[in-house]
Amino acid sequence: SSTTTSQPTIHHKMTSQEELKKQTGYKSVDDYVSSGMVVGLGTGSTAYYAVERLGQKLKSGELKDIVAIPTSIRTKEQAESLGIPLVTLDTHSKLDVAIDGADNVDPGFNLVKGGGGALLREKMVELAADKFIVIVDESKLCGGLGPTFPIPVEITPFCHEHTIRTIAALPSCEGCKAVLRMGSSSNNKVDGDEIAVTDNGNYIVDLHFAEAIKNVPKMAADLKALCGVVDHGLFCGMTTAVLCAGADGVTVTAPEKKNKAEKIVKNMAFLSAAVGLLAVSTMIIRKR
Repeated sequence: SSTTTSQPTIHHKMTSQEELKKQTGYKSVDDYVSSGMVVGLGTGSTAYYAVERLGQKLKSGELKDIVAIPTSIRTKEQAESLGIPLVTLDTHSKLDVAIDGADNVDPGFNLVKGGGGALLREKMVELAADKFIVIVDESKLCGGLGPTFPIPVEITPFCHEHTIRTIAALPSCEGCKAVLRMGSSSNNKVDGDEIAVTDNGNYIVDLHFAEAIKNVPKMAADLKALCGVVDHGLFCGMTTAVLCAGADGVTVTAPEKKNKAEKIVKNMAFLSAAVGLLAVSTMIIRKR
């Protein structure tokens, strides 16, 4: 009897987790995609639902004249099965919006991505988008990047052991344990004896940290500058909005860039008005 009572609880947890992913995936398309757009399609268990929703709305006719750019072979296959028209960055270098999940999001809206091995294509597509919408559930939010999810780095197969040692020796990567991904490239679990190979024919090294990374943008720049590194899973300064699903529904948060810009505009307007007032006052004084 103990077995029968425990099963529904496990099932409930699984479905509720999937339901959260579905909510954010569907909402991202409902709120940010309109007819005539070029859309970047992410990769992963949450992005799957955004692709599914886009396919539904195209089939129903609610959306029209959409073309999409997938970030992995498996997303391409899913999109094709749903009848979503696909293009590439070669023909469409500018996207209206890209929608994708993340493995971690810190308070500064820096992301860790690449747990599914598609970080290079994801970054290429998402950097080309006017808006980058990140869809997660609350388990992906963290106080600092590093300890809760390893940082994936895509490297060339040529002399990969040398590159791994060079990465580990970077001062900004201090304290990391660099582990070559084995088995499938679509997760960071050891599930095979062969070195994992990405869609681009490269290897991935996962950087494990016991403590939060002190300077994420610095580490991102250092990794990118390293010869042998193709790219890394740190996505800094790219996020337009984060849709996060939790027990109370989906919340939308965004970096304060727009608020800062508005403050600058207001300050400039205030200064302009003050200068104008001063000029008028000077003219009155002179007339007197």
